[in-house]
Amino acid sequence: MRTNVVELGRLILGAYNNAPAVKRLFDEAGVTPEEIKEPKDLASLPVTKKERLLEMQRSSPPFGGFCGVPIEKLRHIFVSPGPIYDPQGDDDLGLGFKQAFRAAGVGPKDVVLNTWSYHLVPAGIAFDEALTELGATVIPAGVGNTDLQAQVIIELGVTVVVASTAFFVTLTEKLAEMGYKLPTDWKVRAAFLGGEPGDWYSRRRQLEERFSFRSFSAYGSADLGMIGWECGHEPGYHVLPTKIVQICDPYSGQPLPDGEPGEIVVTALSEAYPLIRFGTGDVATLRPSCPCGETAPKLSPLVARVGDAVKAREIFLYPRNIEELVRSVPGLARAQAVVTRAGHRDEIRLRISPQSEANPESVASDASKAFAALCRLRPDTVEIVRDDGLENQPTIIDQRRL
Repeated sequence: MRTNVVELGRLILGAYNNAPAVKRLFDEAGVTPEEIKEPKDLASLPVTKKERLLEMQRSSPPFGGFCGVPIEKLRHIFVSPGPIYDPQGDDDLGLGFKQAFRAAGVGPKDVVLNTWSYHLVPAGIAFDEALTELGATVIPAGVGNTDLQAQVIIELGVTVVVASTAFFVTLTEKLAEMGYKLPTDWKVRAAFLGGEPGDWYSRRRQLEERFSFRSFSAYGSADLGMIGWECGHEPGYHVLPTKIVQICDPYSGQPLPDGEPGEIVVTALSEAYPLIRFGTGDVATLRPSCPCGETAPKLSPLVARVGDAVKAREIFLYPRNIEELVRSVPGLARAQAVVTRAGHRDEIRLRISPQSEANPESVASDASKAFAALCRLRPDTVEIVRDDGLENQPTIIDQRRL
């Protein structure tokens, strides 16, 4: 790991002194900051899961004790479903993404359509900062307005599209409806795509061959920012020097040997948001090098998930979301979210059990709206389940074939 040992010690000490949750993490483990001399020493601390972070923020708002600077020194506060509040300080939000875009050859001659949200979450802003610093011209499209975004691709000569894989495919389908023939009628040469369950790399290769462009990506989260970037050689992600990544046993939290699959556990070297040994819930392997010559360790493509969270349309669903849904909707007794896959799109079926005295159709309508507000995902269908059909059932079911 290329992390500077002096920098690690300084940041750990600063987090211990300024972020109450980090101090409690150390004290409960019986570890002092001075004992963390290099990345391997972090294994003496427990792993904090995202579900635990949510609980801590609810009990100690707004950041659960994980903010290391006064709130007036923050540049942004992002809001992830839960809600989870993610503070951002003076660190360069687009830093890691510049590496990813640079590796893909994006620069001053490119016109980039950025379809990621600029509201609440960091993706749109992070991509925008990185792209403009590299000299590209950015169209800040955000989400939605498919017809207009398809028109923009043609009329403004877009060369790079930044999108979820599903929305990218939706745009190509819209262009076909409008009478355009791809790839001859567009100038898109590259697309920065969000990951999907299953054999995503095979899916990307199919899209590349069909539409004559090159795809690239990165690995990150709203809490941690960018973690790794693609070099363009073998599949996987080189770890940024501002992140310490360990592959750990998901139950004991102990690091595993290189090449053995386990949960990705990340320590973010950020003064504002010092997440120490944060469990992502993603499963991968780690190796020390890559044939490209880059010296940063390399994560494999993600192979699975651990824990109760389910990712759909680039957003995590948690059992707590369903519990809050039931509490917030009058007349709702139980609920369950079922995630399936139809073509290139994740679909969500919300199953509800209304209370016996409630109007089922009214409860279904209210539940659909509340689910969208809580999770920022609109259910595709709402199914009314009667006679305690959801009793003793899991709150979230992932039926996609991985």
